[in-house]
Amino acid sequence: MKPILTITGSDSTAGSGVQADIKTISELGGYAMSAITSITVQTTLGIQQFYDVPATIVAGQIDAVMNDFEPEVVKIGLIRREDTLNVVIKALQRYCPRHVILDSVVLSSHGEMLISCEMQDAILHRLLPLCTLVVKKDDGSRHGLSNCYASAVAVFLSQGSSPEEAESKAMAYINTQMMRANDLQGRSSELYNELLDAIVEHHREASDVRFYADLLNVSSRYLAQVTRRISGKSPKAIIDDYLIHEIELQLKSTDNTVQEIAYRFGFSSQAHFTKFFKKLKGVSPTEFRKSEKVKV
Repeated sequence: MKPILTITGSDSTAGSGVQADIKTISELGGYAMSAITSITVQTTLGIQQFYDVPATIVAGQIDAVMNDFEPEVVKIGLIRREDTLNVVIKALQRYCPRHVILDSVVLSSHGEMLISCEMQDAILHRLLPLCTLVVKKDDGSRHGLSNCYASAVAVFLSQGSSPEEAESKAMAYINTQMMRANDLQGRSSELYNELLDAIVEHHREASDVRFYADLLNVSSRYLAQVTRRISGKSPKAIIDDYLIHEIELQLKSTDNTVQEIAYRFGFSSQAHFTKFFKKLKGVSPTEFRKSEKVKV
């Protein structure tokens, strides 16, 4: 599992900033590391106070992570001071990470200006040329989602996706998060969340859509209508995506044999397991495990 470094501010409400980055990255199977640039004192009503971490401390955090773990993907969020910008630029030029994602943080969700116009210009002209991917400049009201999207892109890039694939996967993830965040009324949003919870609980014993439809006391057809409306995916695709993600983690992080992993996830045989994995990933479990060892 390759680390991802996020360089950004701390949001005490966890709606954005380093806390949200860590949550998103971890949820998608990544390993988050951080260098904090600013600390906010805030509630859901707004920001009361800033404390900008001294540039030397920011530089020290970045150097410590880079020297010890060599992350290939770096995500950059809130930078409020020019001396902090200087040390970030210097670090990028020194360590040359493969991917640098800029999530330009300008406004808070309440419309508060977080950085000066001078800093916006400096970021545009000095930092932007060093980045491989820019997230659309934040308009404040969507800051949490923009932050989440950039973090998701970072994870998928670290897992070997192309930039185009990473953005597509991140958008699908964000669409799901938006549906959750909107707190939609009615059975559909509630049912979708119940399905996700059920998959987490039962994915090792069942991968059949009918099982989950019966468990949730709805028809398979209705369940499919709900999942396609919210995520654009069929129930089977959602089940298989989660299952393959968990299998990948087992192949990468344990010494269990392929047969042991197959039985652990409820497959009747190693051959059945291999056929399922190859259909979704294009390689056998053994080939996948070997390729991950080569990357390490």
